[in-house]
Parts: sequence; C-alpha cells; structure tokens
Amino acid sequence: MPDLKLVKVNKPDDVNIILGQSHFIKTVEDLYEVLVNNVPGIKFGLAFAESSGACKIRSEGNDAELKTLAAQNLLEIGAGHSFLVLLRNAYPINVLNAVKSIPEVCNIYCATANPLSIVIAETPEGRGILGVIDGTRPKGIENESDINWRKDFLRKTGYKL
Repeated sequence: MPDLKLVKVNKPDDVNIILGQSHFIKTVEDLYEVLVNNVPGIKFGLAFAESSGACKIRSEGNDAELKTLAAQNLLEIGAGHSFLVLLRNAYPINVLNAVKSIPEVCNIYCATANPLSIVIAETPEGRGILGVIDGTRPKGIENESDINWRKDFLRKTGYKL
C-alpha cells in the first residue's frame, strides 16, 4: 500500500499555478515557448520532474524568482513526469489551451491562484499525484448580491463585455 503525503505549494499571493503531467524531457522547452508566444509581458518559472535517466528537476523561465520557486516546489512534490508553471502578469486562462496542445502534455491537475496542496502517493518505485486541494471549502450558495459581484468582477477584469 502506498504512503500518502500532502505537499503544500509555496508561492507568493500574486502568482498563479498550472500543475500537470507530461512524458518527455522536451516539455521544458515546449512550455517555455508556449508561454512566451501567447502572452506579451508574461513572467514565469517552470519545472519538470524527469522520471528516468538522471531523474533531475529541469527548469526554465524568464523570472529568476519564479524559476527557483517552481524547481523547489516540484522537488518537494517529487512526482515523476509532473510539471509546475508559476505565472505573473498572466492568468492560466490566457495560456491553458496552448499548454494542453503540447503533444507531450498528458494531464492538467489544476490551474489556480488559490493556496494549493498536492495529494501524493509514494511507493518504493516513486511518487505520483493523486489529486489536489485547491483553495478552501464552499461557504454557501451564491445569492443575488454574490451574482452581481461575480458579473461585475468579470466585466472589470475584461473577461466579459
């Protein structure tokens, strides 16, 4: 039976995350290209956990702080073939479809700005991601005031007319 672990992602409040799984070392360079080609001015760091050969955390980015944080977080997560992208000056919604279109990307576990914990299963062979805990529990069902806030927020941020 695997041991279960909970790994909390360490990130600044203004940073968004994309956590996924891929199958090939070229993921690092493909993610880099997709991010810089889809959002002008994007700042990011990304890391990929190589799962064979040297089994290194491979990282890239155009922001030194985010690149270091991505690598440190992914080393703590330690699940083979996982990748972590930390974003500033962009949201996952701006790049998510492009990330999913990378041929070696197998799965996206989450895309969030919320506090994030990763549920890990560990065996003698390695670690795997079972799921994520993204943010906090719901506090109720939205009412008219909440609906108005949601609609106003989407329009203020430019995602709706």
